[in-house]
Amino acid sequence: MKVYLLKNIERVGMAGEIIKVSDGYGTNYLIPNKLGVAVTSENEGSFKQKAQSIEHRKEVIATQTSMLAEKIKAITVTLKRKMHNDGKLYGAVSEGEIADLLSEKGVSISKSQVSMPKSIKEKGTYEVTIKLSSRLQPAITLKVVPE
Repeated sequence: MKVYLLKNIERVGMAGEIIKVSDGYGTNYLIPNKLGVAVTSENEGSFKQKAQSIEHRKEVIATQTSMLAEKIKAITVTLKRKMHNDGKLYGAVSEGEIADLLSEKGVSISKSQVSMPKSIKEKGTYEVTIKLSSRLQPAITLKVVPE
């Protein structure tokens, strides 16, 4: 069964794509949950036109995202926090703080796009990943220093 996706579904496809799925998955999950629309021979032409226009839009967005990724790779941010004498922070560094630091540098992202391998609770230099898309995940360098 062919389905035109209305929303992005992880490991299945992106919104605007025409994908081939099993009949049960399409009729029992995608269509009732308004995640997709069944593609028939009558409406296939209109969905293909929509898919082409969305594909063009995706290319433009991908170009902008790759330019943003290159900008992010070059960024090093410094976070000044209160610390104990042994170099431990009073609290952990949050994703929101990193998003705020990046917005000061001219990069606007949400805190949900910030991915840290573990919580940052000590001074030092860390690699923090920024998830721009499933393929583009540049890393910034975060330096935590005492105030």
